This record gives sequence, structure tokens and C-alpha cells, in this order.
Amino acid sequence: MIILTPDDVKQRFGQLFSKKFLVMVDEKTGLAEILEQCHARGTIEWDAMNRSRAGGAMIACNVEGKMMTMRARFGRHAINFGAASETIGGQALEAVEVKDDEVMTTWVGIAGAGVGIAACLPQAPGVLRSEYPSEDDLKIGGARINHVRIVTPRYEKVCFGIDDTDTKQEGATWVTALKCAEACRIKGVEFLGMRLVQLNPAVPHKTTNCVCSALNFATRPGSTGPLCEFVRSFIEEHTFSNDTGIAVVRGIGTVEESPMHKTIKTEIVALEDTEREARRLGVEFLDRNGRKGRIGALGAVLWGNRGIEAAGLYGEHL
Repeated sequence: MIILTPDDVKQRFGQLFSKKFLVMVDEKTGLAEILEQCHARGTIEWDAMNRSRAGGAMIACNVEGKMMTMRARFGRHAINFGAASETIGGQALEAVEVKDDEVMTTWVGIAGAGVGIAACLPQAPGVLRSEYPSEDDLKIGGARINHVRIVTPRYEKVCFGIDDTDTKQEGATWVTALKCAEACRIKGVEFLGMRLVQLNPAVPHKTTNCVCSALNFATRPGSTGPLCEFVRSFIEEHTFSNDTGIAVVRGIGTVEESPMHKTIKTEIVALEDTEREARRLGVEFLDRNGRKGRIGALGAVLWGNRGIEAAGLYGEHL
């Protein structure tokens, strides 16, 4: 076993192109979410297609520009490069393991794809160290096969839903939400992004568009509690409304099976139904109002990780 730090990898292969590598895990669902950012879009797209073809631990993948988000399952899983191993190379995530405060992801690559997992990913910001089975796995390029286990800090995923911070006279919920995210300076917390979620525009009691906001964060152990308190305090201090709702859900894949994904965008939903569904899903409300803003706050966490369709009316796609 050969163990290298990111600086060791840079010294050996030179500066390459990975800009970010972060792994969030959820032991309740047995799922991991892996974020990768590269210098260029083309490499991310090629890696995504090759990993999808090879199977292994990966179960879903999404590409937005130079960023890829992978959904993966815990454990070690068989990979199948098929004809690709003889003709166009291949790349796969073979395993995801969690031990104490660290996450280990195991990768296999062939040819140019092997360069990506053996020399590029291991030097990305966020990597603690990389473990290579043998010296042969450090010989890159050509038609070689490379294996590596990349060790990263353990993160949890946290999604906040925010709604009704504005009135017809002042404010905009997306502005307040984004200011909240950018003001956060809590150690062990990384802001991942925000989404605007279009709800049912036929709702009678709204400002104009009936849009809520979702904020996604990655948190290190012990930092989720302080983050929740920060978000609650910031939103309550900066809201213009007495109806503000703030919801939070922890984990990966915990709110994906809910009938409210459709009804929150197509029907008028009652507050009591919202609170009942939130309890069923394990969504917590942080606000102390207990008013209609909770409906949109739940809608935000339901759609906060479902892609660009969150911004459209129900059924709209690009």
C-alpha cells in the first residue's frame, strides 16, 4: 500500500484539474453524495457517462456545468466496463465506506480515465490522502489500469426551506435566503448552493410569484446544530413578514418519496396537512410562527435537490 497526500500527488504528476472533491454520507439510508468540480466541462461530462456505463456503487449522476453530483450506495459493488475496457477505456466508483470521521471511495480507471482517478482526483481540495495498492497503480496513461482509494472528511447534507419572508410592499425571499447563506461563517459548514422553487401560482395568499427558496449545505460532525440556529436567527431577524416558515431536513434521499412533490405545485395545501407530512418525512420546522410560510418551506426542501425542474411549473422541463 502506497499512501500519498494531495501535495505528494501534485509533486509526482504536476498540477492537474480537479477543483473540488467532497463526500456527504447518510447512514440511515445507506447513501452517499459525491461532489466533484473540474477545470473544464468536457472532462466532467466524459467521466459521468463512463461511470454510469460501468455501474459499481453509483446509482445516479447529475452534471451542471463543471460540477458533477453522484449518488452512490454504501459497500463494494461489481463494476462492468464491458467492451469499453478493450476499446475506449473506462472509469468506475467501486466502493463507498465510512469509518469514524472519514469516508473512503474506491475507484478503478482504464487508460485516460485512469489518469483522472489516479492523478487528478487525489490532488483535489478536500482530499485527506489517497491509497494505491501498488506502484503499478501510480503508472498512468496508455492502456494501463489504475486503482485508488481516496479518503475524505465525513460530511452530512442539510437542506433548509425558507418561505414568506416578504410582503407586497418589501422584501424578496430568495434575496434573504441567499444573504443568509453568504453570511454563514461557521467552521465545518460549506454552502453548496440554493434553488428557487416555483409553487402553485394559483394560491390566493401570496406576494406575486409564489416562489420559495432552498439552501443546501455540507456539514462536518457537530456543526449542524450551530448552522440550524444561525439560519433561524438570521431569517427571523431579516424577514419582513409575520408568516415566515423555515424547514430543515438532514440526510440524503430522505424526502424523495412524498405525494406532496406534485400537490405543493398544483393544489392549495392546508397547513395541517403540511405539518403532518413533515412529521412523516422527518422534516423539522425551525420557525416559531407556526403559520402559512411552513407550506412553502416544506415545498422548498421537497424540491431543493430535484434539479432545474424545481424552478418551473409542475411538468415543465427544458
